[in-house]
Amino acid sequence: MHKILTLVLFLACTSFAFGQTVSIKGKVTGPDDFPLESATIYLTSVKDSSVVDYTISNKSGNWELKVRKISEPVFLKISFMGFSDYRKQLESVTENIDLGTLKMEDQPTELDEIVIKSEIPPIRIKSDTLEFNASSFKVRPDANVEALLKQLPGVEVDNEGKITVNGKEVNQILVNGKPFFDKDGKIALQNLPAEIIDKVQVTDTKTKTEELSGQKAAGNEASINLTIQEDKNKGQFGKFMAGYGSDKRYESSALFNTFKGKRKISVLASSNNINSTGFSMDEIFDNMGGGRNMSVFTTSGGGFGINGMQFGGGQGITQSNMVGLNYSDQWFKDFDNTLSYFYTSSDSNNENRTKEQNFLPQTEDTANPGQFINNNFTTESSSKTNSYRYAHNMNTEFEWKIDSTSALQFSPKFVTSDNKIRSTSRQFSVDENNELLNENDATTFNENKSTSFTNNMYYNKALKRKGRSIGAWFNNENRKDDGTFLNRSTTLFYEDTDNDGITDVRDDIRDQVRYNRQTTDEYDTGFHYFEPVLDSIQLKVGVNYEMQKSVEDRVGYDFNTATGNYDDLNESLTNYLSSSTGTVTPNVGLSIQKSKFYLGADLGTSVTQFKNQSLYLGNVTRLNKEYVLPSANAYGNYRFTKSKSVYANYSYVVNFPTASQVLPVADVSNPLSTLIGNPDLEPDKYHQVYLRFNDYDYATRSGYNIYGGGSSYDSRIVVFSTIDESAKRTTSYTNISGTYSMWGGASWSKSIKRETNTYKFNLGMNSQFNRNKGFINEDMFDAREFSITPRINLTWDYGELLTINPSYSYSYRKTDYDNYSVESASNFVHKLNLQTTNYWPKHFVFGNDFGYTYNSNIADGFKKDFFLWNSSLGYNFMSDQLLFKVKVYDLLNQNLSATRTITPTTIRDEENTVLRRYVMFSLTFKLNKFGDKKKEEGSRFWWF
Repeated sequence: MHKILTLVLFLACTSFAFGQTVSIKGKVTGPDDFPLESATIYLTSVKDSSVVDYTISNKSGNWELKVRKISEPVFLKISFMGFSDYRKQLESVTENIDLGTLKMEDQPTELDEIVIKSEIPPIRIKSDTLEFNASSFKVRPDANVEALLKQLPGVEVDNEGKITVNGKEVNQILVNGKPFFDKDGKIALQNLPAEIIDKVQVTDTKTKTEELSGQKAAGNEASINLTIQEDKNKGQFGKFMAGYGSDKRYESSALFNTFKGKRKISVLASSNNINSTGFSMDEIFDNMGGGRNMSVFTTSGGGFGINGMQFGGGQGITQSNMVGLNYSDQWFKDFDNTLSYFYTSSDSNNENRTKEQNFLPQTEDTANPGQFINNNFTTESSSKTNSYRYAHNMNTEFEWKIDSTSALQFSPKFVTSDNKIRSTSRQFSVDENNELLNENDATTFNENKSTSFTNNMYYNKALKRKGRSIGAWFNNENRKDDGTFLNRSTTLFYEDTDNDGITDVRDDIRDQVRYNRQTTDEYDTGFHYFEPVLDSIQLKVGVNYEMQKSVEDRVGYDFNTATGNYDDLNESLTNYLSSSTGTVTPNVGLSIQKSKFYLGADLGTSVTQFKNQSLYLGNVTRLNKEYVLPSANAYGNYRFTKSKSVYANYSYVVNFPTASQVLPVADVSNPLSTLIGNPDLEPDKYHQVYLRFNDYDYATRSGYNIYGGGSSYDSRIVVFSTIDESAKRTTSYTNISGTYSMWGGASWSKSIKRETNTYKFNLGMNSQFNRNKGFINEDMFDAREFSITPRINLTWDYGELLTINPSYSYSYRKTDYDNYSVESASNFVHKLNLQTTNYWPKHFVFGNDFGYTYNSNIADGFKKDFFLWNSSLGYNFMSDQLLFKVKVYDLLNQNLSATRTITPTTIRDEENTVLRRYVMFSLTFKLNKFGDKKKEEGSRFWWF
């Protein structure tokens, strides 16, 4: 029945798409007949000034609007920065109209642009800003900001909440230029009502240095700034929700905001036991879509991050609590500040089951020369884990415009947390003949208490000559971790130690505790000077110094039966390691800025002192080295038109090994695996490139982007493992060359509006190709990984009554091996999803989210496929201030988390605990009051 209904709706969609339309076209130029590219042409109703349709002129100044026949008067309006608006009344639009060439006139004043509110065009393309007029894009009265963004041309929001604008990923969302709890903007997207937004401004994301010095952005990411309507900048709005359901499932949340000019205060809180962030990731289905945890690669979490903290997601079922406060103000003239505080806690329970096939090189059979023996082995494990965590987080940001030429920004951040993990586990390994190699039973407790302080400080001053400036910065991060690890385990090794054909059993029984104090201090400071050489060429000279220091002080004790305490010193678990890296990099840069392109390069030489020291089993080891290495970063952007551009970036990257990787200290805390450093280890050194091409045509509301990049290693840190006949592993590290990682993809989108119907099409593809090497039992393995994921997403909106959104993705991964008995391994996953949302009859909203996932080649005993069907029904009453909702998660009771992960040395199949079917009843109250006006029709709402 569901399939039949979908087919009927699709056919109806098709019939609507071919409704009768007429064309209005022309050409727009300046007074000198020069064509104007990216002028905004739009129709508005004479009766109520509502926007009927719009388009953008191309590079030749030509434009065309295809609209349904209009029998009422409309205004044709043209807007372009620096020119007076053009306006012409059309009594009707019932046949094709060619207006020919329309000339824009210069603005009669040099003052800043003054625009009557009703005359603001839907889109404006300025030199480096794409600006959308929010009121020109129709959304439901209860819509949030995310729903508004989905209506904007060139803007895509995927199922995980990732936003792209014309192919550029958005990594920062601000409200009136300030963070709303966090710069990733997730809370703003889900909780701010669309009706209070005035403009959506899209720019390239800049670093603090680029922002203060006025430089072009060297990166290829975008920022969104949401400006609030002036009359809505004074008032309160919020929502409060509580829900309870079957199996003792519950959820509750509260969000309250008060705005008054520059001052903004927001308070949020949540508590639930349904793996939810507490704040809806979807206006209809809340967080119910996060249960699709069947992946080719790794387990999907569906989590939600704020200020670097993760809520929800992860493995198992989580009870979480959160309280947050955000305060933004201007304490005095030209001094802006933002402060955020969060308290979070979570309590998670998970049961895990894993089957892992481990690849080993073949060895020659001494009894049968010329024949080879397969040494692969399989490890199966099961565990039960409880983890509890709480954290306090204080995040601040201050900006002081000292005078018209200088500014200072600094952002201190404090975090303290405590994480406790209790686990019971059992695992065993067998060879290809199913003979037991080892088995382990363990009960462990791990606690880590952490405190950290981070601060970023930037200063910039513009000098007398235009383009000349100086800048300085100082960044630091200081962290201390105190850890306690308790291990009670019994491990049995089965091996023929005497080569007499008789299996001997060797045991390793532990009851021990290990204390570990780790401190990490990182500092980064520098200075730069910009000097204009020509109007379009700028020279930069500078120097920066980076220092990282880490110390690990570990002490281990065995349980003393005589005293009943852990006071018997275990020297093999006791060691001291320290590592410091100090790098000074003088550099010179050159940038060229033209109307169509921007090029820049920073070159320098990094001089590094790498110092390491350890104390282990009474032996002191000191390892000091010096490196002189190149530093290089080059980038460029060429804009063919205002909507078509290409971006490229190259950098040379050096990463130094950690103390545990480079010092000859054995970590024997795991009875099945020993780690030991290699004093001859060299740093990671690799070349990294990135290329992207964007093209979005606002006239046709369609566009595409193609991107790719990769890393090629001159020297890469890889594992050097030895596995004995009982499958115990000893791992060290070495360097190797000839490895690389390449990736790329493309996407295409198009939006079509026909009367009350809107159609959106999105096609995309991601791919990756890696070559990894390493050593097992002194033989080098070579693994070449290839993956590809095509996807398609369709959306049909029928006015404000119905939304249908089908999507499909196919993920394929294959790894080819050398020097293994297995030549290759592959896996693919199908994911099919259909979402329908019905807003009829009035005051009701009914949504269904139906998905099917199929995972191939997963091991026996692990389910290959499952259905996940979520359903939600809501009713609004009391002037839409109250919302009663009932939702059913996993209606078919089939949800599961089964993953297959393919690596260069293993194939791992894994299952974890997931939420299963529950019913939830909830009631939400909405508060919305702005200015001094009381809304006669009641407060509008937006979904939670």
